[in-house]
Amino acid sequence: MYGIVKQSGGYIWVYSEHGQGTTFKIYLPRVVAPADSVPPVTHWSSLPQGKETVLLVEDEPEVRWLVRDMLQHLGYTVLEARHGIEAQVLSIQHAGPIHLLITDVVMPQMSGREIAEQLTSEHPETKVLYMSGYTDDAVVRHGVLAAEIAFLQKPFTPEALARKVREVLDGQTSGSGRREVRGH
Repeated sequence: MYGIVKQSGGYIWVYSEHGQGTTFKIYLPRVVAPADSVPPVTHWSSLPQGKETVLLVEDEPEVRWLVRDMLQHLGYTVLEARHGIEAQVLSIQHAGPIHLLITDVVMPQMSGREIAEQLTSEHPETKVLYMSGYTDDAVVRHGVLAAEIAFLQKPFTPEALARKVREVLDGQTSGSGRREVRGH
């Protein structure tokens, strides 16, 4: 939420008092122009599809389920993990190749960067796509990822996910997992 508010030029004010609770106030800039019309929803069949195996690592259950469902609609085989340790176990147990790792950047126990480093050291052919609620600029500026890493900002549409996944798998963007990734 913080990333979306900051990206929009807004601010968050937090006031907390022991025994009384916490108040969050979100301030967004005023917009006088009319809102853009929402583009029509693209049918799944018109989106880029695939048959590859994707390891999805996301600690938020609702986000993980939504991304899993989108990827399955697009034809991918999805292995899903709640955190890095579960991802490690899945990568060992899975008999076939894992073509793509999609991981949240910031997670408990193990960061997305650490998961990617470990998986790609064992499976150098696995490509990596990071996702985060923070903007790609903020993630790079704060030293979480290098600028050339494949990144998808949350929230995203099915179209954005489909195109980015295909782009990374087809090698049209970086994301091999072998590029420089800085500490978190």
